[in-house]
Amino acid sequence: MSETELETERLRLRPVTPQDSGRITRIVNDPRIYRMVSRIPPGQTKAQTLAWIMSHERGREADTDHVFAITASGDLIGVIGAHRLSADLPFELGYWLAPEAWGQGLCSEAGAAVIRWLEQARTARALVAGHFADNPASGRVLTKLGFLPCGRSRMNCAGRGELVDHVLMARIA
Repeated sequence: MSETELETERLRLRPVTPQDSGRITRIVNDPRIYRMVSRIPPGQTKAQTLAWIMSHERGREADTDHVFAITASGDLIGVIGAHRLSADLPFELGYWLAPEAWGQGLCSEAGAAVIRWLEQARTARALVAGHFADNPASGRVLTKLGFLPCGRSRMNCAGRGELVDHVLMARIA
């Protein structure tokens, strides 16, 4: 599978590379990030970030993991990805942005580009996503992208080390 790059009015979405590991590690070690994402532990090391980056090629080849660095003016400001456990399941959209990029509509812009690509290149018709209940900003991003709430449960948050109220959302094309 080729290395896909997506362009929007303000952003370039490209594959995450090992050279991004230092910047990503610095950003995800901010508690405003790791406390709002289910799988990022506090104190994530550069080695853990590199291991995660190295897993992307295998996921692209299996059509189960498509991860993009979100860049603005050449700087990495976040990550967005579409993940699924197997090729017969819907993709789950996940994302985070560096705090200095919040409140500018950049996550919605990146999400719209990834959804368009998933629908066109991967023929995705149904998508799922979710957000912790105490992160309504992420819920607003998903609503802008056409997701609707469809359930609620407790989900483990590695960054908090506990179960957290989680809102599941779905989008059907």
